[in-house]
Amino acid sequence: MKTENFAIQLFEGKKVRIAWDAEQEKYYFAVADIVQVLTEQPDYQLARNYWKVLKNRLVKEGNETVTNCNQLKLPAADGKKRLTDVADLQGIFRIIQSIPSKKAEPVKDWLAGVGAQRIDQMIDPELTFQMAVDDYRRQGYSDKWINERLRSIEMRVPRIEFQVGYNLYPC
Repeated sequence: MKTENFAIQLFEGKKVRIAWDAEQEKYYFAVADIVQVLTEQPDYQLARNYWKVLKNRLVKEGNETVTNCNQLKLPAADGKKRLTDVADLQGIFRIIQSIPSKKAEPVKDWLAGVGAQRIDQMIDPELTFQMAVDDYRRQGYSDKWINERLRSIEMRVPRIEFQVGYNLYPC
């Protein structure tokens, strides 16, 4: 599984880690993050424990959802990348069905919105930059910091040149 695009989306102020797999054209969501939102658990470790117990119960019931979960290295709270249980959209919907929560419908709506955003970004790539700016602002970063961050990203992106010599990024 080749996932290079990681993002943090906010759901009612809670961070949910997401990875985009370009080869499979699928989103993968950190299961513990979704569980934390659904259970309204303020402590991440307790949400992880809830997922661990739920995972064992689902396996005993013969539920295929856990079998279809993968692990990816996602950024943790300490900044290091750690193996994290992830599930695609279908798996996340199955997990949502397994957790009694009044947050289930709002989370489903939010997930549908995340998918719609990605489709919009594919149609109009400029939206990606605007969404990044909006996300950074929501996370409390200053406009100066955001501008510097976008410039540093631009520096790392390889310049695209066509065979006729036209440079998409003129100097």
